[in-house]
Amino acid sequence: MIPNWRTSSYTSTETCVEVADNDPSVVLVRDTKARERGHMAVTPAVWAEFVAFSKGAKV
Repeated sequence: MIPNWRTSSYTSTETCVEVADNDPSVVLVRDTKARERGHMAVTPAVWAEFVAFSKGAKV
């Protein structure tokens, strides 16, 4: 599956990380400023826990 990269709607496109979560088995994360350096792959459960933690939610 081809990653569908997107950035947060809260930041500009050059100051953030990009996320591709269109594959139900993996979430890809990369640095917007260094796309050529590759990406990190995590499970959807790990990504959901990270997002909840980032928002200050109890996980």
